[in-house]
Amino acid sequence: AFKAAVLIQRWYRRYVARLEMRRRCTWRIFQSIEYACEQDQIKLHNFFSYLMDHFTPSSSKERDFISRMFISGESFKEAELEKYCDYESMEVPDSYTGPRLSFPLLPDHATALLEAFKQKQQLHARYVLNLLHETRKHLKQLPNISHVSTCYSEEVTVCGDLHGQLDDLFLIFYKNGLPSPSKSYVFNGDFVDRGKQSLEILIILFTFLLIYPKEVHLNRGNHEDHMVNLRYGLWVGLITMPRGLLQNPTELPFSCSFSYGFTKEVMQKYKVHGKKILKMIQNVFCWLPLATLIDQKVLIIHGGISDTTDLDMLEKIQRNKFISVLRGKKRKESYRNVEIQEINGESKAEADPAGNETALSLCPQPRPAQAPSMANKLEFSRWVRQTVQEQIEWCRRLVDISESEDEELTYSSMVSLTDLDGPCWTRQEECKQILDILWSDPMPQEGCRVNTVRGGGCYFGPDVTGKILEKYNLQFLIRSHECKQEGYEFCHNRKVLTIFSASNYYEIGSNRGAYVKLGPDLVPHFVQYQANKTAHTLTMTQRQGFPVALISRVEESAFRALREKLFAHTSALISAFKAYDKDNTGRITLSNWATAVESVLHLGLPWRMLRPQLVRSTADGMLEYKSWLDDLAMEQRSQEHIQSSLLEVIYRNRSNLETIFRIIDRDHSGLISFEEFHQTWKLFSSHMNIELTDDGINDLVRSIDFNKDGNIDFNEFLEAFRLVKQSQ
Repeated sequence: AFKAAVLIQRWYRRYVARLEMRRRCTWRIFQSIEYACEQDQIKLHNFFSYLMDHFTPSSSKERDFISRMFISGESFKEAELEKYCDYESMEVPDSYTGPRLSFPLLPDHATALLEAFKQKQQLHARYVLNLLHETRKHLKQLPNISHVSTCYSEEVTVCGDLHGQLDDLFLIFYKNGLPSPSKSYVFNGDFVDRGKQSLEILIILFTFLLIYPKEVHLNRGNHEDHMVNLRYGLWVGLITMPRGLLQNPTELPFSCSFSYGFTKEVMQKYKVHGKKILKMIQNVFCWLPLATLIDQKVLIIHGGISDTTDLDMLEKIQRNKFISVLRGKKRKESYRNVEIQEINGESKAEADPAGNETALSLCPQPRPAQAPSMANKLEFSRWVRQTVQEQIEWCRRLVDISESEDEELTYSSMVSLTDLDGPCWTRQEECKQILDILWSDPMPQEGCRVNTVRGGGCYFGPDVTGKILEKYNLQFLIRSHECKQEGYEFCHNRKVLTIFSASNYYEIGSNRGAYVKLGPDLVPHFVQYQANKTAHTLTMTQRQGFPVALISRVEESAFRALREKLFAHTSALISAFKAYDKDNTGRITLSNWATAVESVLHLGLPWRMLRPQLVRSTADGMLEYKSWLDDLAMEQRSQEHIQSSLLEVIYRNRSNLETIFRIIDRDHSGLISFEEFHQTWKLFSSHMNIELTDDGINDLVRSIDFNKDGNIDFNEFLEAFRLVKQSQ
């Protein structure tokens, strides 16, 4: 009996260990996909910087195209924004049955909003813009670092990322109570993206902020950023996409319930006034405070710190200058005028009846001096360098502004004026301060290094944490930014606390959400939850760890995404496999397969353990890698004559393309012209060093213009090249 018990115990421990390994592998796959998407944000920023430095428009059409690329994130002056978002001119029809707001707001307004959103009702655009206008006025009076005291309330509740998951916010309020004079809240950024109700979350939080300005505090997260909002919503859609192609080619390819980018969400909910709402939200985001300090002892920031984090500098930065910390440069004033003209319904011809090209006259292209004789090579070389430099400077002037905007007096500007004799920081230094606190992550090792996984911010070790805490006399840091299985996690000897409030983040049952409560003693008390009906029906035994059924479900989604990633690197994989196939047999060992895959993807995954899910078992332990790659390929190609290398390039860079297309598509109609498509690929190929022929692009254009109307539906474009698992 004793031997039997030991044997059963050994089997059980082995089973639990395997289950835990499966859970960790699945978690790592999801995180690698998430962080790769965030890496792309930095890559896209570099793409824009490259265009500003190297691409010289050769015609008025190309100049207009470049202006569209850069104007999307541009800020408005005060008067321009007020004129643009004129909510008072909007009429609310008598047929409107949703909630109505009047200012100043009262607690009853918040209650009505909560009930309306539970019933799937939508707030009228007039009230949304009015709310954003009032929120902006309030935020402009706040310091960069909010100060909260537990003396005035029994406790302070800190919530982490919500990411558009309204059910989590409802559950927090249900368990913990609504904000009130005796119940303070700090929401630590990342309110939007990925979930499908980001706008509702913003409306609720802004409403409570205006009702209880001393009890509700909002920090900016890395997703409160215009450039991030343009892109996100893609990766979860790829993970949870169906196995087969959509029957309707015009159907949105990323319309699953877990996959929403904030820009796309707003435009779908408010088709008429969506652009105004987005522009106003963009301006509100840049006024959000950067951090919160509780009792001068607990610092709350969204991401983390670095070895150069300076709270004194953060206090004095004019935070509204950074609409996006991923885009440090400003654009030409003339292009803002173009935007205002379009806002007011004026065409370019109406704005300039003479038909002159305004941008060209404001910034004339330099005419190169006469070339010297080729006989004098030194003189000719100098002439070439000077001509190229003039062209680059002209391009920079074309899309850059040097003049500063007129700013009204705000809290941050008053702080700057009171310290005129203090240190003067460059824009890059200020941007790095904000980038670090929004994007950084802790690491167990000592030191501070670049966060290559996310592509922004840094990794900071326990020694960096200790120095910051000692320098500013703090007890510990609270941050968010990372999904944790239990909803929270301590590190750095319990000096750094990560709190994450979006439950079921990767898949139903994948993680719990949590919030933390701090009393006058500043001892953290945690509350965990899962805001999903399916999760609520699980037994206590099933909720422990990762239950088998949930692991299988999450695993399936993760491996589907992993197969996509493998397909997107087909060419690199073939080269890596051939390095082990010296005799060109088309076969390699499974061990070499695992080594080659890791050398290409760099995901740090245990490929030998994952092999049964990715590779069919073979009797001799050898893999025919070409047929394996064929199995990963698309179930059907839209057009066979499109070159396979072009297909792979498009698929690997589809998220970059979607963001660029979304910027070009100014009215968010989902359509761009053939000419704009060509220009996009011209820029894209020059940056990525991709050789694409005009014939190849023309073939691609014709293959996805299903209705032959001369415009390209980008949703069709993505759908045409979407990888699916090949049916058995």
